[in-house]
Amino acid sequence: MKQPAHVYLYTERTGPAVDLLEIRDYVNGALPSLNVAVREGFVNFHAGNLTENSLSRIAQDFARAKVRNLSKELDDFQPLPGEIAYEHRRISDPDNKAWGILYDGYAIMGILRQLIPPAERNLSHVHLVFTNQLFGTWDENDRRYHARVSVYGFPSVISTAGVVEAPAKPREYYILKQQYVALGMPDAPAVELDAQFRGRVISHEDERLTEVMKGYAMQAIAHHVWGDPFCGDKGCRLYNAHWQEEVIHAQLQSVYEFCPFHQDRLQQLTRALA
Repeated sequence: MKQPAHVYLYTERTGPAVDLLEIRDYVNGALPSLNVAVREGFVNFHAGNLTENSLSRIAQDFARAKVRNLSKELDDFQPLPGEIAYEHRRISDPDNKAWGILYDGYAIMGILRQLIPPAERNLSHVHLVFTNQLFGTWDENDRRYHARVSVYGFPSVISTAGVVEAPAKPREYYILKQQYVALGMPDAPAVELDAQFRGRVISHEDERLTEVMKGYAMQAIAHHVWGDPFCGDKGCRLYNAHWQEEVIHAQLQSVYEFCPFHQDRLQQLTRALA
């Protein structure tokens, strides 16, 4: 069991209404001995003293991390000048609202890791990045990329867009969506279906996002401490949900926060940190 001392929460200004102060207080309630701090966006916080050449290199790395073909694993290529310029503008402007490109999640993690100063690049520190960018990981089983909510490591990265796009929606949702398309109304589902399935899916501006993100923050800490972020109990905050309704149950509707096993683990960690 690793024993961290510091947890840093980062978010982008342009993301949806995720209250990091509330998440900080939640983590402190679960693990009172941890020093949990809120910081501004990860790149802007750590890249403040970088030279223009360094920023250009980071922009090029982000452009290389872009997934161009869902059925082709990321390989080394030379991005176009326009792609690099786009990434440079995105990381240089904290108010940039551009999102929607799919990136390779592990490539993003690697880019961010190199920005962490040596003093914080050790197991005493947990870096947890909330982003509105969408990322995915390559699946060897079906040889394609899948959108993900999170990739856990150093740092851990959680996508608020991913919690909307990655877990599958109810089956009826997709049936009705196909019916709209068959009727020649391909743009209707975004509004009509979200309204019809309100309560059963998470939306981009969902007021419940902060509560949902608390569970993913705890998964990131569990990964850092025990090497395993997930639980098989569908009512535990650490449950690895693959459906939107599973996310909602584990993070919003369960009558308990953590299963007995993980509650005991958290208590052991609290005693170890005291």
